[in-house]
Parts: sequence; structure tokens; C-alpha cells
Amino acid sequence: MKRGRLRVLLGAAPGVGKTYSMLEEGRRLQSEGADVVVAIVETHGRAATALQAEGLEVVPRMLVQHRGIQLSELDLAAVLTRRPEIALVDELAHTNAPGSVNPKRYLDVEAMLAAGIDVISTVNIQHIESLNDVVQQITGVPQRETLPDAVLRAADQVEVVDLAPQALRDRLAEGNVYPAARIDAALSNYFRLGNLTALRELALLWLADEVDTALQSYRAEHGISTKWEARERVVVALTGGPEGDTLIRRGARIAARSAGGELVAAHVISQDGLAAAHPGALATQRALVEELGGSYHQVVGDDIPRALVEFARAANATQLVIGVSRRNRLTAALSGPGIGSTITRESGDIDVHIVTHSAAGGKFVLPRLGGSLTVRRRLAGFALALIGGPLLTWLLVSFRSEESITSDVLSYQLLVVVVALVGGLWPALFAALLSGLTLDYFLVQPLYTVTVAEPLHLFALSLYLVNALLVSYVVDQAARRTRTARRAAAESELLATVAGSVLRGEDALQALVTRTREAFGLDTVRLLAGGAVLVEASAADAA
Repeated sequence: MKRGRLRVLLGAAPGVGKTYSMLEEGRRLQSEGADVVVAIVETHGRAATALQAEGLEVVPRMLVQHRGIQLSELDLAAVLTRRPEIALVDELAHTNAPGSVNPKRYLDVEAMLAAGIDVISTVNIQHIESLNDVVQQITGVPQRETLPDAVLRAADQVEVVDLAPQALRDRLAEGNVYPAARIDAALSNYFRLGNLTALRELALLWLADEVDTALQSYRAEHGISTKWEARERVVVALTGGPEGDTLIRRGARIAARSAGGELVAAHVISQDGLAAAHPGALATQRALVEELGGSYHQVVGDDIPRALVEFARAANATQLVIGVSRRNRLTAALSGPGIGSTITRESGDIDVHIVTHSAAGGKFVLPRLGGSLTVRRRLAGFALALIGGPLLTWLLVSFRSEESITSDVLSYQLLVVVVALVGGLWPALFAALLSGLTLDYFLVQPLYTVTVAEPLHLFALSLYLVNALLVSYVVDQAARRTRTARRAAAESELLATVAGSVLRGEDALQALVTRTREAFGLDTVRLLAGGAVLVEASAADAA
């Protein structure tokens, strides 16, 4: 036997017109030749709703005695005997009176569907089990009659019967929802404008999520892997590192740029289930994601780039936010492309945002203007001179001959050039002096003295030192120009950031002071006017 189809009209609150719409649809289907009956309808004394039921066949109700009170309920046996094509069943979450065939009305509906009867029913958002506590927090009214989410999600069709909150209040004030004695209490309690707005948003979001689930199912059934930009969906890749908070906030801002944007955070763990990241950091970042209205997911996979891209495609993501690699240049050169470059190459039509470490840490710091190479590179140059010089001397002494003086000088010259490229001016001069003395002491006659017998050899040593000086000077100047260019680019980015903050509606002075504090790494920046503090930004406020 072919199973019947369930169509549910979902409302944000009583009085939006669910029952009216159900009866109106029943009348339309009947006019088209369908066999329609009213299995049960609750008009609640509303004349317009009762008028809509006229002309439709109504199945008599079943009377149930409970504690001396006669109650009327849906007569399931009568509906199954009548076996219509379509049955109209109001209030899907209703609890049947004791003694009924089923304890809940949705179980009656299930029996009709199993018998091949199509059902049109109604339910309010506050009756959905997963939203019950949320609705109680909003309205302060507990809901005793609930409906499992699975029942509603299994429906073949769910429609929202929408009505603007103020229009519903107007309908209530006109006496079209409750009797006159209940109007004032309803308007000042459950039907407050804020309550109705929140309930309406819940209903629309629930339906949007249901539509999205249906879309994902359709894409999976038809093998569609390309993104469909029905709405902006931003996936943020988390490693558990300190940059996670900023990546999440960056992703949330991207998602907020379009209506209905969704934030999704994903963390990849290995196949053995052991995560390399600190669980406490991930727990904090998960809480932040949920606070910003997003969802957190853990993905299992040893190939991190592939796992992230596959997850993003499965989620129909339009944007993917990742942090820049924390590997140094040497490690990157030895180990090949990093996660970021691999994701960018395999992402296809998904846009990838790579957030730099300075931004991921929450600070934008201008590069140092003075000096040339960093201290780290200078120390590396001195270390290379101290290690490479003795090693080269040992090799040259081991294979020394009277005719090898030219190759000896060129070997030391190469060492000085390499030291200059690594560490700049001062390490190169140190290497030149050290290698010059070593060359004279171990390889130039007379050996093991610093005396130069041939004037030509002294001239060669002088040329050797001059060449080392020139090479190191060129490297030093190139480093200075590079640092100046980076400084100029950073200043331009700072100005663009301030301008963008103003364009997004932030206070111009506050944005300027905040970005200045971050750029120069200061604890506090104040803008004074006449001795008084006009605007202030501090690191404590940022934290």
C-alpha cells in the first residue's frame, strides 16, 4: 500500500492563521475533485475559522470519559473506515485524552499515513521538542504538549504560515484570536511584540534549516559537488592555536555580510582520534563559535588539507578561512607546500581566506623602520663564520699544495659571500678578517706566522677584504630597502583598515586610536583635547 504524504503548516504563535489556511487549502482541493474530510479541527470560537469549515465533510468525534468529564477526540477508527483521500488534522502536537487509541495525535496521523491517507496538519513552533526550553526562556510560559523533532522533519512538506508580529497583535486586539476577557492579559504577556518577533525568527530559521537539509540531500543524491551559493556559508579551520579566536571572528564577520550567512568551524583530528591541539583551547574556541551563532565540527582524517576541503564541499561552503602557516622558510623549503597552499590549490570554486599571524594574534604591528637585517639573521651569520671558517681551513690544509693558493683564496671568498648573504655587513667583515688571518697563518708562506713575504700576496689579501666589504654592503642595503618597502606597505594597510572601519560605521577617532595602539604595540593610547582625554584605547579593553 502506498504511504500517505504529510504536509504541516508551521506557525510562530497561536492566531497566525494555520487552521484557517488548512481549511482554505482543503476547500481548494475539494473544488478540484479531491476527496477531503475534516478529521478534527479546533476553531477556538473563531467565527472566520468556523466559516471556512462549512462545506467540508467532518468526521464525527469520539467521546471519551475522563474523571467524570466528557472529552471529544479524533476518532481514528472512523477516519480509517471512511478512508478519504485527504484528511485535515488540526494541532499535531495535541495530547489525547486517557483511553484514546494513541496517547498523542501525531501517532493517529502516523496510522492514517500508513493507511495511505494524505494528511494536512498544523503545529506551532513552541511545540517542537528541541525548541521547548528556548520558547520558555523567551515567553516565560512552559509548553506541556511537545512534538518530537523527527516527526516534523519526516514530513513531506513543511510550510510557515507567517504574519508580522504587529499584525498579529492587531488581530488579537480586534477579538479575532481570543475572547475579549483574555485579550489584555495576552497582549501584555505572551503576545508582547518582542516575544512574537523572537518566535517568528525561530520559525523562519527552523524552516531555513530544514530547507538546507533538503538541499544537501538533493545534492548528495545527484552527485553535485560544486557549490550552490544559496546563502553564504563560511567554514573556519581551527588548529587549537592562539590564532583561533581571531579566525572565528573573521569568519563571523564574513558570514554577517550577507543575510542568512552561516558560520561553521571545523577541526581535523587524526584517524587514531588523538588531537594534537590542546583540548582546553579547542573547548574555548568552540564556545566562542556557538556564542557567535555558529556550529562546531570535528573531522577525522590524516590528510588535513583534503579533509578540510571535502568537509567544506559537503557543507556547501562558499568561503574557507585558514591561518597562515607557522613554518619558517627553511622548513617550508625542505618539506614542500604547506597546508595553506594545498588547500588553495584544491579548493576549486570555494574562496579561501588566509589570515596572517599578526592578524590572527589580534594585533597589527608595523615593521621596524631602522636597521637592516634582523638580529636572528646576524647571529646566524656569525655562527656560520665561526663554524664554516675552521671547517673550510681543515679541508684546505688537508689538501694544500704550492699551486693551490688561488683556489684557497677563492674558497674563503665564497665563504665570506655566503656569510654576507646570510648575516649582512658585520658578520661578513668578521668572516673576512677571520678568514684573512687564517689564510695567512695556515696557507701563505711563511706558514704559521702572520708575516707576508710576497707583496703580491698582501695586495691579494687586501682585494679579498674589499670584495667582502662590497658584497656585505650590497646585501645590507638590499635588506634596508626591503624593510622600508614592508614598512610602507604596512602603513598603507593600516590606513586602509582605519578607513574601512569608518566606512563600516565605527567611530573615526576611536578606530584611529585603536589601530594606532595595535600598530605600535602600545599599552594605552589617548587622544587629548584641551588637556582632557577625548578618546582612549588600551590593551585591557581589547582583551
